[in-house]
Amino acid sequence: MLLKKLNNEKLYYIGGIVRDEILGRECFDIDVTYVGDAIEYCKSLDCESCEIIQVNESFGTVKMKFGDKVVDVASTRDETYPQKGHLPVVQDIGCELKRDVLRRDFTVNAIAKSVMTDEIIDYTGGLKDIEAKLLRVLHKDSFIDDPTRILRALKFAVRFGFELEENTLKLQQEYLENVNYDMSFKRLKKELVETFNLNSQSAYERFFEQKIYKLLSNDSPKYFDYNIEDLVKKYPVENTWLVYMGVLDLGNLPLTKQEQKIIDDYNKLMNLEIKDDKFLIYTTFKDKEKESILLYTIATNSDLGLKYFEIKDVKPAISGKDLIGLGIEPSPMFEKCFEHILKAKLNNSNLSYDNEIALVKEFFKL
Repeated sequence: MLLKKLNNEKLYYIGGIVRDEILGRECFDIDVTYVGDAIEYCKSLDCESCEIIQVNESFGTVKMKFGDKVVDVASTRDETYPQKGHLPVVQDIGCELKRDVLRRDFTVNAIAKSVMTDEIIDYTGGLKDIEAKLLRVLHKDSFIDDPTRILRALKFAVRFGFELEENTLKLQQEYLENVNYDMSFKRLKKELVETFNLNSQSAYERFFEQKIYKLLSNDSPKYFDYNIEDLVKKYPVENTWLVYMGVLDLGNLPLTKQEQKIIDDYNKLMNLEIKDDKFLIYTTFKDKEKESILLYTIATNSDLGLKYFEIKDVKPAISGKDLIGLGIEPSPMFEKCFEHILKAKLNNSNLSYDNEIALVKEFFKL
């Protein structure tokens, strides 16, 4: 790769790219650590195919373009968490590699590989944990410092088939018994989105079995015995994570307007008594978000919302121009006439244009 041509012994691949290579998996994110100040180093590069895209002075990181590849280059650094659960404070930029490695989340993500020599450097036993399929934190305060690591562990467990190492599981359980809700819910949401957009029933089950839901609030939510993974596979949506999480109390999370509408539509549906009538199903669900309908399906174990997907594209072939062409003056009766046609078409999808015209004449007694 082009990075090797830079001929710098202070460059190391780190984290996911090394882990995934060992696991024989493709990795799309290239993370590199520079033992020293990465910003100064990247600015000093005299390379036609190198371009700085973004610089984060606070964290000593640079997003670089090397040829057609985007690479994140980070300075080696140490971190402290003066405010537990929030962003760390960066200190000692340019420290030795070992100190940088020890600030990370799990041993499997703390393996470095020399860009120049391909030498693997494993200070924390990450290689053994990959072989044993274990997720192990690097110190006892790991979850206290950053509770989003609990969700990252869930995500990695689902993606790679790993389990929490015994002491790591104990530390997770202890934290969940006494959650510090003064945390960065923006970061928590990011991990929730990444975890549940994987569309994994296993993640949902572990989320409840391990009581990870306590990160959201101290309430104990209802577990719905429904195969959400199969539901989403059949009815794909943009916000998969909300189909899993939308029944929980998400009041602490910073939701977008679209995400909030999904929750609001779901709550509206839950307050309705919906009968198994095609026209009522159509009119009830037609302006609701698809994710909301799936949430309603899960919470009620009902197929009424799914029936809507079967009829949602049914529409009258005629228009207002057709009615005016028959000599009918525009009036509020137009809407009632279209409802009459729609009801008929929902019960008989083979209704032709001529059939609809006949129904119009019948409706207006022409």
